[in-house]
Amino acid sequence: MRKMKGVFLFSTIFVLPLFLLVATLVAVPQQTFALEDKVVIVTSYPKDLTGPFKKAFEKKYPAIKVEILQKKTSAGVKYIQETSKGNMSDLMWASAPDAFEVLKGDGLLTKYTPKAKGIPEKIGSYPINDPDGYYVGFAGSGYGIMWNNRYLKAKKIPVPREWGDLKKAVYHNHVGMSAPSRSGTTHLTVETVLQGEGWDKGWATWKEIAGNFKMVTERSFGVPEGVNSGDFGLGVVIDFFGFSSKATGFPVDFVYPTVTTLVPANIAIIKNPPHPKAAAAFIEYLLSIEGQELLLDPGIRRLPVNPKTYAKAPKDFPNPFKDKSIGAAVKFNVVLSKNRYNIVNSLFDVMITYRRGDLVKATGAIQKAEAALAGKSNTKAEALIKEARALIAAMAISEAEAVDAKFPGVFTSDVFKKRKKASVKVPPRQAEIEEKWDSFTKKNYAEAKAKAEKALSMLK
Repeated sequence: MRKMKGVFLFSTIFVLPLFLLVATLVAVPQQTFALEDKVVIVTSYPKDLTGPFKKAFEKKYPAIKVEILQKKTSAGVKYIQETSKGNMSDLMWASAPDAFEVLKGDGLLTKYTPKAKGIPEKIGSYPINDPDGYYVGFAGSGYGIMWNNRYLKAKKIPVPREWGDLKKAVYHNHVGMSAPSRSGTTHLTVETVLQGEGWDKGWATWKEIAGNFKMVTERSFGVPEGVNSGDFGLGVVIDFFGFSSKATGFPVDFVYPTVTTLVPANIAIIKNPPHPKAAAAFIEYLLSIEGQELLLDPGIRRLPVNPKTYAKAPKDFPNPFKDKSIGAAVKFNVVLSKNRYNIVNSLFDVMITYRRGDLVKATGAIQKAEAALAGKSNTKAEALIKEARALIAAMAISEAEAVDAKFPGVFTSDVFKKRKKASVKVPPRQAEIEEKWDSFTKKNYAEAKAKAEKALSMLK
């Protein structure tokens, strides 16, 4: 009997605390025990976007601190590559899908399948999530034209609707854009037109638009700032710059040209993350109804990937799941974009960023000649103007050469990614190639200007 009592006594002592422990585990959310105390995010997004998500996530998970490492897209990719052996970051969070393709190709991302429900497979014609499972789309991004209504009204400038509109003389010295070498989203805009119109026609479009540039900004958000303040009237931007500026009270608007695309803005878990469970929780929060609705914040204004979220969107807010025309014209090829990423950026800088003054002068001369020719018949002048246009449109390399095997390694240096001025030294082989492109471009712009001026003299 004593033995039985002992057993009974031992059982009571053991079972009671166990029962209390189980009860406690049931009472406290299991995720409190499962998640780590921090999540480290490498991102190209400004505080206007990261701030609200950081605040909301930390409120939902008070035991987790969100640490933001703000870097430009290319710098973020480089940082992850350089720290891969002793990785201390959990997530890469950015807009450019080709950046995630680079990291995936380097084996620096971890596969993750989101648990969130109700998200379609595509936005526009593009898969929302990486088909291989290495990165996840949380918002849509499109590219187009932003303008200041007061500026346009004051200067009697028409509202543009297509990329071709920005080629017109009425927009001369009124357009701003950032350089694709310093902005992942601007690179996607440039690449979208190249893919939508073709290599030669697409570059001709960019050079004709650039002939009307007032400036090339050093930062992508320098463009909406310039339009908002009226430093220039129109800007080439990613959609949310236009939407958020309008929502926060600036007299601006935005349009998607026909030749545009919708691609997802993405997030991915980096290989060997120090806080994998907290990283997964952050992704799930972005994809939750609560997180998706936060995208509609006036300071953010991104396109949610969950169609249900649009029920709470403003009346004039675009819904790509209802309006199938947005982004339908271009099926964006992310692999092609990745393979010629640095060459496209270098070409833009050589032909446009560093030769903007020459290009603007040549374009202005052509526009004056065309204006003088209007309503007249002068075949010689008309031929000179046509030749001038062709000189500006001419390319130093073909599309096939842009992805030729002779270029790998030439346009991948750290110096190239950080370059802000033409005077910054780059590796010898790259410098040699760019010098040839620059000589070609400089000569063509000078000849185009001379031909246009000769045509003008015939028309006076």
